[in-house]
Amino acid sequence: MPILDSERRSRRLQLVDEHVRLENQHDLDGIMTTFGAAPRYDDEPWDAHYAGRDGVRLFYSELLRAMPDLQIDVQRRHVGEATIILEVIIRGQHLGAWRGLPPTGRHIRFPLCGVYTFDENDRLEGEKVYYDRATVLRQLGVFHEPTGFWGRINAVVMHPATMALVVRRMISGS
Repeated sequence: MPILDSERRSRRLQLVDEHVRLENQHDLDGIMTTFGAAPRYDDEPWDAHYAGRDGVRLFYSELLRAMPDLQIDVQRRHVGEATIILEVIIRGQHLGAWRGLPPTGRHIRFPLCGVYTFDENDRLEGEKVYYDRATVLRQLGVFHEPTGFWGRINAVVMHPATMALVVRRMISGS
């Protein structure tokens, strides 16, 4: 892999900064201009992968509809030869359907790490994100820790066979 000169790295970082700025402005058409001809978006915690311009546009349109006040606050930037990695804080209010969940009206705030790759023309080729899915679901009110009251209730109601095995093992001592 050839070493990038500082000017090319700077252009790539400017593109990523522009991409985040457009996300914060909820400018879907603008967001799409930062991608090259064959983009990808990978939401790893959900194992959701969007390929091509139509797929990436679909991802962003659903996200912006679900959180019309979405804001991304960049905490750190890491610039490498092949990638730029951003550590960000995502925040917004869940006001539209997202990932099969009806709007909860709840506010979310969570850290996310985004990995940006580039095509031969230094446009975004891919964006791959990592975050704690349980944190998001907990903030949306649909996930409860198994050690808490609602988590225990959920475990009993949703997993009776599993709970029967646990009780049997507790009684038998194995």
